[in-house]
This record gives sequence, C-alpha cells and structure tokens, in this order.
Amino acid sequence: MDVTDETFQAEVLARSATVPVVVDLWAPWCGPCTTLGPMLERVVAATGGAVELAKVNVDENPRIAQTFAVQSIPAVFALRDGKVVDQFIGALPEAQVTAFVQKLVPVASEADTLVAAGDETSLRRALELEPGHTGATEALARVMIDRGEGVEALATLARVPETATGRALAAEARLLQSGVDVAAADGAGVEALLNALLDRVRDDEAARQEFVDLLETLGAADPRTNAYRRALAARLF
Repeated sequence: MDVTDETFQAEVLARSATVPVVVDLWAPWCGPCTTLGPMLERVVAATGGAVELAKVNVDENPRIAQTFAVQSIPAVFALRDGKVVDQFIGALPEAQVTAFVQKLVPVASEADTLVAAGDETSLRRALELEPGHTGATEALARVMIDRGEGVEALATLARVPETATGRALAAEARLLQSGVDVAAADGAGVEALLNALLDRVRDDEAARQEFVDLLETLGAADPRTNAYRRALAARLF
C-alpha cells in the first residue's frame, strides 16, 4: 500500500502489531528505487500476507522520512510491534531482499495450523492453546455471525485488540442484533437502509450506530462509503 504522513500511524505503526511491515522509502527520481520497488513487491507478495509492504514517496511525505532519519534512498525498514527490527539502504540483489523479508515471516505455531483448518472445533482448540490468537478469534466470530449469534460474536471479539477485520466483524454482529443481515442484503438493499437511517441519525443514537456499522461493512474501498460519510457529517454538523 502507499502510505502518507497522515496514514503512517494506522497503516504502519499500529498495523505492525499484527503483522510485520516492510517500509520502502523511495522517490520517482531515484533510479535504484525503480529497480528495488518491484522486487520488494514480488518478494513480499510471495509471503501470502505474512508480511506487508508500505511504500512511502519521501518527496510527498517528509515527516515519515524524518521519523526514520533517512539520509539516502532507497531505504527499507522492517517493523514489528511499532519498532524497527531490521533495515538496509540502497538496492540489493533479489536473493538478499528475499532473505531480508523471509526473516520476518512468523513461524507457524500449532494454533496457526489449527486456524488454517478453519472448522469450529479447530478454532476453539487454537484458542485453548493461544487465548489471544487474533486470527482464531476473528475466524470463530465469523462462524458465530454466520450462525446468527451476534451477541456471542461480539463477546468473542472483545477478548483481543481491535483490527480492521475485527471492526468489520463487530459491525456486522451489531447489525445482526438489530435484525440486519448484511450477507443477505444486495447493494441496493444496503443503500436503501442507509438512506432511511440518514433521516434519523441526528437525534437517534441507535440509528447513528447502525449507519456507521453499515459503512464499516461496506469497507473503505467502496466508493459509496465516502459519499455516505459526507452525508452523515452534513446531517450531524
């Protein structure tokens, strides 16, 4: 993902508490950057999500460059739990880049293997082994939501720190409690719900929460999300 000064805290520092993040500081005029960038993308993509890549244009985002005290680019930093755990400056051969990234890939635990199985019995066993396992918790919450157990899903999600996936699941669980089945609603159905709620959001806290939850389930990538967020702000302010 492309990261800016404004999104760095959430998309790099906070995110690195869940998954290792490689930060690539580059600029369009930097020749070695154009070689290293695609190489990093390939190598990180090969981890299948075990490591994530954040790309930072230093010309447009000087605060991030200052944070890392960058003197020259390309500069690459690996973060885990908000801290730099490895780094290199300049373009490296692909074999060295691969080794750099592979060192960050977490070793799968028994709980990880059980989560990969995906069934409820395996997920509950994973949580017996690692009660704070985020992947197992979110996967179990998904099972509960699909079964119509919104209250149970919320209680399960409350046991681990919030993530983007967890927020969306919690929103869906709350909607389920309100009688809204997001999985069954098509695009037009969701828009109809949002439009109906807009008239109530100013004075009805429950309607406001339902509106926000619907936007959470749509996701930031959905073009309707920003449009409805603006509509909400207009009604509230």
